[in-house]
Amino acid sequence: MLSILARAITYGTLFVSLVLIYLPGQALTWSGVVTPDRFGLPQAAGMVVGAAGAGLALWSILSFIVIGRGTPAPFDPPRLLVVRGPYTYVRNPMYCGASLALGGAALYYESGALLAYLVLFLLMAHLFVVFYEEPTLARLFDGEYETYRQRVPRWRPRH
Repeated sequence: MLSILARAITYGTLFVSLVLIYLPGQALTWSGVVTPDRFGLPQAAGMVVGAAGAGLALWSILSFIVIGRGTPAPFDPPRLLVVRGPYTYVRNPMYCGASLALGGAALYYESGALLAYLVLFLLMAHLFVVFYEEPTLARLFDGEYETYRQRVPRWRPRH
């Protein structure tokens, strides 16, 4: 379990550093957006949405470690299909959490560039899920994944 945790922390840190910190930071720099001069409603809302997204992503990662006995990295996936925790509500809560975190940053900075980055992130995540993750999960977990797929929506909870 300790080895899985160390690998998940390593992979998670690399992903978060690149996709959720470095690249959005580059988008802010490129567009000339700086830290807001005042703290208003958009900043407060951005912090709440961003924190909710980070919490959801962390819960998803921990579910992969504890329940699935693996990591979020495609080359070191969970050994068991994870269908509990946040995966009870949507099949891709980690991407949902990352999207909320990016949306929170876009709100905080009031940045169209970050909003555009979020749209690109959502498109890339969707394509990755549809063309890689879902076929891979169907192959690895056979009928178990098909049953889960029919019961749980890809992106939006049913309720």
